[in-house]
Amino acid sequence: MKIEEAEQAIRNILPEKRFAHSLGVSRTAGKLAEAYGADTDKAKLAGMLHDIVKYFPDDQLKKIILGRSDISDDYLNYSAKLWHAPAGAAYVQEHYGIDDREVLNAIIYHTTGRKGMTDLEKIIFLADYIEPGRDFPGVDEVRAAARHSLDEAVYQELQRTIIHLLDKRQRVYPKTFEAYNDLA
Repeated sequence: MKIEEAEQAIRNILPEKRFAHSLGVSRTAGKLAEAYGADTDKAKLAGMLHDIVKYFPDDQLKKIILGRSDISDDYLNYSAKLWHAPAGAAYVQEHYGIDDREVLNAIIYHTTGRKGMTDLEKIIFLADYIEPGRDFPGVDEVRAAARHSLDEAVYQELQRTIIHLLDKRQRVYPKTFEAYNDLA
């Protein structure tokens, strides 16, 4: 799938604000890929498609997850805010024929991270957090770290995410802790 086709696909599915976010993630992912020697086309594509099913109803996301033997259903034991990531990878594979495991994994792990993340997975994880439309306490520090070290920026993002979830008394998906420990 070409980036222009992906852009048209999400334009037809996502609300305008999320569409703009996805454009920002795609562009940021492309820049990070250039800076850190990853495949820019894959980064832009995964960034463009990462939130494609974000606004699907929870029951539809659950059905997608349960309908796939290659997706762990343990996501369903955690916040429904995580479900769009694995469901999105399954959706783009089924509806657009994307079988590139690197792109699919980057979509799957863009919300949680995981131990042993590839550079492409780190790039999408980070681009989703620091794209220019994001504005919240600490984002500028992570953006600054991203200019010098992909691992340090991802580590800072994981740390901030875990602290945020703990402060809100929310459960933390285990792969997020594993990703943090892997980079610590």
